[in-house]
Amino acid sequence: MTTLSELKEIFRSADAVCFDVDSTVIKEEGIDELAKFCGVGDAVAEMTRRAMGGSLTFRAALSERLSLIRPSREQVQALITEHPPRLTEGIRELVRKLHQRNVQVFLISGGFRSIVEHVATKLDIPLGNVYANRLKFYFNGEYAGFDESQLTAESGGKGKVIGLLREEFGLKKIVMIGDGATDMEACPPADGFIGFGGNVTRQQVKEKAKWYITDFEELLRELDSDSIKMNHNDIFY
Repeated sequence: MTTLSELKEIFRSADAVCFDVDSTVIKEEGIDELAKFCGVGDAVAEMTRRAMGGSLTFRAALSERLSLIRPSREQVQALITEHPPRLTEGIRELVRKLHQRNVQVFLISGGFRSIVEHVATKLDIPLGNVYANRLKFYFNGEYAGFDESQLTAESGGKGKVIGLLREEFGLKKIVMIGDGATDMEACPPADGFIGFGGNVTRQQVKEKAKWYITDFEELLRELDSDSIKMNHNDIFY
């Protein structure tokens, strides 16, 4: 069993950090915001509550909610333009610090790629490092379903993405950060998990996560303290 100090060491020496997006990197839940924008917010929120009970697979729950929302391409773009996702405090600085340390940063989301790509661009994360669900549209822009072949459309999909990243990029130490049970379940194959409760508290995650934080400043301080140690070791007497 990994101790808290061991988990902190894994984070400081990670060559990749993967973030969940909804309620972690951004303050909102993308599917709920899209539902509200399309006028079916309450109905979809109720479906989400039922889905959290675990009676449906992730793909079935996603399909059910999208069948109710039926967002057009135009509505998705209008949502991003009129109500852009709001970044969580500290995330921009944390991603910048990780990049300075040559740590690869990935966004792994059960949300929608069009929204997540907008977030990635704001954070200078390459779009090739985004793993999320793709909405499909007919030629006239009407909703045509979603790409069910994406790993993120499956139950346990985030863990499968991390396994893929390890193989494709030859990554040695991967940390997953997120607010939800699906993020926690991605460790293993991730080497460490950090629970995030800065936007919403998921009781199960708060109770089970070895390292649970409510703001990204804590992770920035951890990296800063590591930098001070490294600089100290470079001093010759």
